[in-house]
Amino acid sequence: MTPPRQRGGGRPDQRNEAARLTDQLIAEGFNRKQVAEILGRDASLVSQFFTKNKGASMVEALRAVVQEVQAGGPRDIDSLKRLARAHVRPRLTKSGERARVRHRNTVRSTRTVTDERGRRVKEWTSSLARAGKQHIAAGAPRLYPVIAEAAANNGKIAFTVRALRRMFTHDAGRLADSPGVRRNVVQRADGTEERAYGANVGGPGSGEQGFDAVQFKQLVDAAGGDVTAAVQGWLVMTGRMHPEAEIVYLEIRAWKENR
Repeated sequence: MTPPRQRGGGRPDQRNEAARLTDQLIAEGFNRKQVAEILGRDASLVSQFFTKNKGASMVEALRAVVQEVQAGGPRDIDSLKRLARAHVRPRLTKSGERARVRHRNTVRSTRTVTDERGRRVKEWTSSLARAGKQHIAAGAPRLYPVIAEAAANNGKIAFTVRALRRMFTHDAGRLADSPGVRRNVVQRADGTEERAYGANVGGPGSGEQGFDAVQFKQLVDAAGGDVTAAVQGWLVMTGRMHPEAEIVYLEIRAWKENR
C-alpha cells in the first residue's frame, strides 16, 4: 500500500528555490500568509511552492527579501512588499508573451462597528464585481447583489465598461462623456476601450462622485434585473454609446460614504 503523500512538499533537499527561500523566511519568524502578502500574491500560491513546484517568477523577489531580513534590515511587511515588488518577474506564456493575471470576480469589504446595543458587528463598506463577455451576455447576474447591497445601505455606485472604441460617441477625454482628459480611460490594442463612470475623486471634468445606488438599482430593476441592459441603456440614453455596441467587460464598484 502506497503511503499517503505528506503535506509540505517532501524532503527539504528536493524543494525548489522558491520553497527553500520561503523556508528561510519562516525560520526568521514569518509565516506563509505573510510571505504571500510580501509578494503581493494569494497564500495558496506560496503553498504551491511546496506542493506543485511553482514560484520560479518569485525567486528573485524572495532572495532579495531574505537578504534584507538576514542583513538586519527592516522587517515590517510594507517595507518588504516595496522591496519585493521591484524584483517580481511577470509570468510568461509559452510563446514568451506576458501572461494575463486572473483577478477575483467578486470582492466584498466590511468593518467592525458597535451597534445600538453595544455589540461588535460587521458593517458593509464596499464591494466590487466583474463580468466578462459570456457572463455579460446572460445579463451579468453576478453584479446584481453588489448593486442591491449598496442600495440597501444608501451607498454609491461607479462602473467601468469596455467596448469597441468606435462604439463610443465621444472621443476619449471629452468632458461631455465623463472621464475628463486622460482620466479613467484605458485604450487596448484590440480596438476596445475601457471607460469609467461615477469614479470621480475630485477635479474638473472627472465625472460624478458616484451614482446613487438606490436610483441605480431602480434602473436595473426596470430592465428586469439585467445589469448589462441597464448600463448599456443608460449609456445610449445619455448619448455616450451607439445602440448597436457590444459590451465585452463590465465592472461595478459600490461603497458607503463615511459619515
